[in-house]
Amino acid sequence: MSRADYYILPDTEPESRAAFLCRLCEKILGLGMRVFISTEHETAARQLDQQLWTARPQSFVPHVLLGGLPASPIEIGWGEQLPNHREVFINLSGRLPDTAFEFERIVEIVIQTPEVLAATRENYARCRDHGLELHRTDMRHRS
Repeated sequence: MSRADYYILPDTEPESRAAFLCRLCEKILGLGMRVFISTEHETAARQLDQQLWTARPQSFVPHVLLGGLPASPIEIGWGEQLPNHREVFINLSGRLPDTAFEFERIVEIVIQTPEVLAATRENYARCRDHGLELHRTDMRHRS
């Protein structure tokens, strides 16, 4: 059964999303899985590409814009782009595209902004309606 993981951050800044994404990608790579990160548009994909190189100076998260070289276990795309694999789909593009349901795992990183919260609520309902196993990690109350 496919699953959807929701990580709820206490922050409102988009940069906190990128920092968490970096740590999450390291963990997913450690599990031997490939990752596709979906953004809304090319500018967002290129910004994320830069943020992943600088988010954690002590780490290395190998990634590439979809179709770029050398090949990488983490690919960043936008719009309707999709990778060749169907392992992990990380949604940073708002509304979850229907093609995301083809993946083994969907991941949402939630920050406390009205736009992200509204999109995430809708995506959560769609994942539930598709019968995905839902997991929620609320990081707002951790010390």
